[in-house]
Amino acid sequence: MRKTLIIAEAGVNHNGNIEMAKQLIEAAADAGVDYVKFQTFKTEKLVSVATKQAEYQQKNIGKKGDSQFEMLKKLELSIDDHHQLIAHCKLHTIKFLSTAFDLDSIDLLHNLGIDLFKIPSGEVTNLPYLKKIGSFNKKVILSTGMCVMQEIKDAVNALVNAGTERSNISVLHCTTDYPTAMVDVNLNAMLSIKEHLHLPIGYSDHTLGIEVPIAAVAMGATIIEKHFTLDKTLPKPDHKASLEPEELKAMVTAIRNVEKAFGVAEKQPTTAEIKNMLVARKSIHLQHPLSQNHVVEEIDLVMKRPGDGISPMLFDQIIGKKLKQDFEAEHKLRWEDLE
Repeated sequence: MRKTLIIAEAGVNHNGNIEMAKQLIEAAADAGVDYVKFQTFKTEKLVSVATKQAEYQQKNIGKKGDSQFEMLKKLELSIDDHHQLIAHCKLHTIKFLSTAFDLDSIDLLHNLGIDLFKIPSGEVTNLPYLKKIGSFNKKVILSTGMCVMQEIKDAVNALVNAGTERSNISVLHCTTDYPTAMVDVNLNAMLSIKEHLHLPIGYSDHTLGIEVPIAAVAMGATIIEKHFTLDKTLPKPDHKASLEPEELKAMVTAIRNVEKAFGVAEKQPTTAEIKNMLVARKSIHLQHPLSQNHVVEEIDLVMKRPGDGISPMLFDQIIGKKLKQDFEAEHKLRWEDLE
């Protein structure tokens, strides 16, 4: 059975509070995801002081007072925070992951021993960033919001040229809008990425609800990433476009059910179907009473359940044969009845 890698994106939904971050880890572990992911950055390395908030950030926060710099500075995780969160993940048997947004943060995560790097959509066109991650030759998951196909190819090539084996790279389709409208999802682009790059594909979802990631798994996604929060009504930019814990749990359950439904490529009856064949399929019966030596015609036959007699697919082989004895109507024919 193919198992989808599910990443619960806590991101900055801890609101700068380490205890809330730990609660997010516990909620993700309870939901049964594989990774819980945070964001690692030094605000001074990420944005200039003059950078304005994105439109969705202003809308979700409900005010326009803070610049991006002021907003993000309140959401940084310290090195000690990282150590605490990694320890808390181990305690709850869930893997820790974080997205780095600057070169120093890449080094920090590498030194902390994370087993894969998640590259966010905004860094796809950042060559120095890609080179640094590529030099470690670790597993890489590349999100592709805002991209055209050539930009994705260029990013993959940059990682490979820097030292990452191509087999270590997976690519996520993504739409960079929070929340993403259904008409902007374009899941078919995920299949196009697979066709052009011949790499494992997945989907990073920013829609409201859980339908689209489930559909993505059914279409072939091997990785799903989804934002979650403890409470959608909390302040800060990403809560409103996130799942609450019970919704996250429902998404995981649905994905695991879809995985069970994949089955095998060969079309064959299941054990349950075999038991139902006799009552669901039909056999050849006689339409009315017939005498010995009667030559069977089409009008003499009717197809009825159960299906443990002669198959209707052999109908043509019955026509023209003689009956060995008299039979009542609805008699289920057997080969020994015929000569």
